[in-house]
Formats: sequence, structure tokens, C-alpha cells
Amino acid sequence: MPELLIELFSEEIPARMQGFARDTLRKMVTDGLVEAGLTYGHAQAFSTPRRLVLVLDGLSTESPTLREERKGPAVTAPEAAVQGFLRSTGLTLEQLEKRDDKKGQVWFAVIEKPGRAAPEIVAEVLEKTIRSFPWPKSMRWGNGTLKWVRPLHSILCLLSDDTGASVVDLDIDGIQSGNTSAGHRFMAPDRFAVTGFADYAAKLKAAKVVLDSSEREAMIWHDATQLAFAQGLELVEDKGLLTEVAGLVEFPVALMGAIAEDFLHLPPEVLQTSMREHQKFFSVKNPKTGRIEGFVTVANRETADHGATILKGNLKVLSARLSDARFFWEHDLRVVKTEGLQGMGGGLANVTFHNKLGSQKARIDRIAALAREIAPLVKADPDQAEKAALVVKSDLRSAMVGEFPELQGLMGSYYARAQGLSEEIASACKRHYSPLGPSDAVPSEPVTVAVALADKIDTLTGFWAIDEKPTGSKDPFALRRAALGVIRLVLGNGVRLGLGELMLKHYPVPYLNYFIDQGRVFKRLGDPKDMIGDFVRSHKEIYPTDVFAVRRGDAEMAGDAQSHSAFASAFSVQLDLLSFFHDRLKVFLKDEGIRHDVIDAVLAMPGNDDLTLVVKRAEALSAFLKTEDGTNLIQGFKRANNILTQAEAKDGVEYSFGADVKFAEVDEERALFAALDAAEAALAPAMAAEDFAAAMAEMAKLRAPIDAFFTAVQINAENPIVRRNRLNLLSRIRQICQSVADLTKLDG
Repeated sequence: MPELLIELFSEEIPARMQGFARDTLRKMVTDGLVEAGLTYGHAQAFSTPRRLVLVLDGLSTESPTLREERKGPAVTAPEAAVQGFLRSTGLTLEQLEKRDDKKGQVWFAVIEKPGRAAPEIVAEVLEKTIRSFPWPKSMRWGNGTLKWVRPLHSILCLLSDDTGASVVDLDIDGIQSGNTSAGHRFMAPDRFAVTGFADYAAKLKAAKVVLDSSEREAMIWHDATQLAFAQGLELVEDKGLLTEVAGLVEFPVALMGAIAEDFLHLPPEVLQTSMREHQKFFSVKNPKTGRIEGFVTVANRETADHGATILKGNLKVLSARLSDARFFWEHDLRVVKTEGLQGMGGGLANVTFHNKLGSQKARIDRIAALAREIAPLVKADPDQAEKAALVVKSDLRSAMVGEFPELQGLMGSYYARAQGLSEEIASACKRHYSPLGPSDAVPSEPVTVAVALADKIDTLTGFWAIDEKPTGSKDPFALRRAALGVIRLVLGNGVRLGLGELMLKHYPVPYLNYFIDQGRVFKRLGDPKDMIGDFVRSHKEIYPTDVFAVRRGDAEMAGDAQSHSAFASAFSVQLDLLSFFHDRLKVFLKDEGIRHDVIDAVLAMPGNDDLTLVVKRAEALSAFLKTEDGTNLIQGFKRANNILTQAEAKDGVEYSFGADVKFAEVDEERALFAALDAAEAALAPAMAAEDFAAAMAEMAKLRAPIDAFFTAVQINAENPIVRRNRLNLLSRIRQICQSVADLTKLDG
């Protein structure tokens, strides 16, 4: 079977686009070929700054002949129906066949599509791919209509097999396909002909082009680490930069230089960021001191002076860049020493966080108040948490962060230490943004945890209040990441807090503070028909029944309809946000191996805004369901629940109390009464202590007596008193089993 080789040779492709372009070229071409009826064995795509390459092994020589039969209208159908069928098939009436059907004779069309040769299909698919290639940015050049990321110079398209190689004929805006390519722009620019991929790869290597990007990365890393090792230094790992630099060169040559003494006092992260962002240099550190003392740059060619001229030019530019960084550093230190870190952030009062949520300063004040409230829950000092929250965003006004936004937080920690603030505050400055992603470590320092939680909760409640929630794949304010950050902070540190109450109290409507009763829960309004009371009672799985006193100072506001409406609105927003947290938690726990129905079962219980409690319940229930007793008990519960539900619907009454052992007729029935009494007595202290594993173990003891009960008795006995007593007994089974989780949510 033939091998297909494609090379699209152009001016330099931006490094950030090369990975996408490789994958897209492979997908578009292979999908097009398969859709046209060709098959292939293996596809591989490559990229360098000047070329995209695709090679397919085992390509079929032609597409198969296809035969399709279509059933048409009846022979006696109106003329219009027959003509419509003819148009859809492209046949004439004489080419149709009459065949017998259940309701008489009908027209049948037999359509044959002859196979096509591979070169014809390849040319068609490749032209379509090139003309519709979805570059993030593209350009036109000359007088043609073709768009490509950079001017396209040549197209190599070659089919080769045991008999030889042939060019697939293709002409796109005057660019004629051929069998030639070119080597390195400077060291081997001449064009050469190839006969297949093996010949192509060998001639490219001889022409100083390393085709495989992963091979270029390996060369860069090996040579750079060896250069650093030779001087007793270490290369700072930077996988993103390694991939980017490999996309900038076709023949990598690593060169190492030293950083001038004048800049060695700068924080290592500043040096590393400046060199990476501006120069694409790798940082080299001294393992003994941790200082960044050198750099590695990667040239795209070998030179007679072994890179000396290149290094000299790079050092000149680097010196100017690091001079700027030094100026920013020294300027910021002067501001901190004269005005303090909080003074540095004073200008945030004039910086808008969001036009509906006020300034950055207003947001910081909210975070500080919330951090102070969260602090006792995470065993942090409230004063330190509040003080930290007031300064953690101050470095946003620093000259250094203005130049390198990615250093925010980190620079705040340096400036906090320069001011003499505690290490707790410095750590909070650096890590209050964490965790930023699933691989980012969760901070454990109490003050940092308090500020990080306050920061993320403020973000979420604020954007929910103004109805700027994520929609579909769009999440411009990274609210999904913030919610997952809260979940990981809470679970990673075993924090116990009621998110529902905390979010409601932090709802950014000024007069909502009227409703807060001494920072605790709210007490119920007197009027049972009051809209807020009704709202709260309808969500009793979250709120206790003694919610809600509406106060403005000492004055009751029971008659203030506008306030009631705002209050209910706040609750509605808060419940929606809590549901969003639950969705994120489901994803998180599924990754931990906990079934979706188990999560739903525990989320239906009271206290579902305490994420640590939810997870403890879910883990215990998940472990319980993996046991034989657990599986069988759930089946017994569902049997009891189904019988009870049907009886209640039929009789129009609720069987929820009054089961009495004196009406028991058999030993198995009396044994179940005793087992339920023992379970209730044991479950109460276990649930109070939140020892869900022990609670599940007690529930497991019910399996045998429940099984025996169903085997021995008939629930719907002829005696109505016995029947009612047994239904009330089933209600006790349901009530006890439901005390740990809502088992009706479980599958199966």
C-alpha cells in the first residue's frame, strides 16, 4: 500500500500555534480521506518553524465501488412524487426497477458510485484542508486569495510504493505541488528532491533540520543541562518554555552566559520571569545559594565563533531588560519603606474591579471582613487574617507587577517581608490565589486559608449577585476554578463551615446587613404566610426551622415589603450558587471514585452546605455500598419504601407513627421491632458524633431481621390493624435508613 507524504513549507509559524497546527492537519486530512472511502494504517504529524509535515502509512490505492438501493414511491403514485424521487437519485425513469411490496409495486433505485484513485482523492482533500485551515490568525500575500498563517512557499505531496514515487498533482493559487523541500534557512538553504518519508527525514537531518519537535526539545534540554553542570550549576526546569523554544528553531544550539553581578540581588523569580518573557532564556541557578546566576539561550544555527557573537548581542539586550527590572524592584521597595504595603495599595480605590461590584479597594474591604469571620473556623488569628487581607492585593499597584502581572502575590510576599510584616502575612500574599488549578498545591497555613477562602467566596457571591454566571464553555471570570478552589481549600484542610450562611451574609447588597442577627443564623418572622418564611421553610434541608428575624438596628421591619423582596432575592441567588458548588463537588468526588448517585443521596440531607460533612457522609456510604450487607440492606429499604409509598397513595394517609410490638404476630416481626429499637439507640450517638462509618455498621445489622421479616410476613394482611401496624413498621425502617442519606436517590 502507498505511503503519503505531505509538507507545507512556509515562512516562520509562531511557536504557540505549531502543536495545534500539527493536530489539525492530521485530523483534517485523515478525516477527509476516510470520508472519501480511503483507509490508512498510521498517521504522524510533525512541525518545525517553517514546515508542517504529515506522513500516512498503508494508504489504500483507491476507494471502493459503492452500491446503494433506495426505495421510492409506489408505481401508482402521483407524477410529482416520482419526479421528486428521480431528482434525489439523479436517475431517469428507465433506470428505476419495479419491485413487489406489501402494498403493491414500488419503484427502486440502484445507485452505483465507482471508486476513485487515491491521487484524485488526496488532491481534493488537501486543497480543501489548505483553503479552510482554521489558523487563529492568518494572512494573505501577493494577489492571491489564499490565506495562511505566513506566506506559503511550496507544497510537497508524494505518493510512494514499491514501484516508485509519484507527485500528487495540485495547484493552489499558483503554488504547484512537487517532490522537493528545502533545508535550514542559513546552513543548508538549497532545495532537494525526495522519494518518500525515510528519504525526506534523512535528507532533512543532513540539511541541518531536526523534524521532530520532541527530539528538538530533548536536544535542548540535554545540551543546556550539560552546560550548566559543567559550571556546577543547575538548569531551572520550565516545560512551557522548552516547548516554545523548540518551536523557534530547526537546529537548536544551546549557549550559556552569566548574569552580571549588578543584578544578582534581584529576587530569582524576577530574573527568571524577565529572561523567559523577554528573551526566551532558560534560567540557571546556583544549587548552594538558590540564586539565579546564569542563563541558557538557544540559537538556530552553528557559527564559526561557537556562538560568541550571538551571546554578546544577547547579553547587551538582557542587561537592558534586567536594568528595567532592577528599577522596578528598587522603586517598589522605596514605596513600601515610606508608605507601607497598605499605602502602596491605596490607589486601588481608583481601580474598578467590576462596574457593578465597585473598586478593588471596596472588594478588599469585603474580603478583610469575611477573612476575619472565617479565621476562627480555620484556627487562624482574626487580627492577622484581617490584616493580611488588607494588603494581599497591594502589589497590584507595584511597578514590578505592572510589568510582569504573573508575579502578583509573589511580589507582595517580598514587599511584606521588606516592611517587616509577619511571615504569616507574607505567605498569605503569595499563596492566597491558590489553588489555581487541579495540580496546584492547597495552602495549609491558617491565615492563608482564611484569606484564600474569603477571596474566592467574595468573587463567587459578587458575580452571582449581578448574574454574571458561567454559561456553557464560557467562564470569563474563572468562577468554576474559584468554586473548585473553595472545595479543595475546605476539604484539604478539613474546614467546617456553613457555606450557605456565609454566602448569604456576604451578599453584596448594602441593606442586607439589616437581616443579620449577631453573625449567626436568622430567626423566623412571626407571620407564617410571610414570603421569606415560606421561602426558608421550603428549603429546610439547609436552614433550621428557627430562621429569621428581620431587623434594622432594634427596629422590626416586618412590614417592609421591599426589604423582604431583597431578602428572598438574596436567598434565591445563594441557593443557586450553592447548587453550583454541588455540581463542582460532584465532579471532584467522581474523580475520587465516588458514584454520582451516592453524592446525590448525601446532598439531599440537611447540612449540605458543609462540604466536609458531605464528603464524610459520601465516603462512608460509598464504602458501605461496596459490602454485601450494604447492597442487600439497600434492596430491603427500597422494598419497604415501595410498599409503603404505594399504600400511602392508595389509602390517602401517611403511615409514619404508631407501630406497636403488641400487634406483632410472628417471631420475625417481633425481632425486627427489637432490631429497630437497638439501631435507633445506637445511631443517635453515632450521628451526633458524625461517625458515619459506625452508623453504617449499625444499619448493616438490620439486614438480617429485615430479610427475615419480609420472608415471614404478608404486609397487606387481612386484619386492618395488623396491616396498619406493619406499614407503620415499614415507616420506621424508612426513617432509620434515611437518617444517614436519602437512599431513594441511589440507582438500582
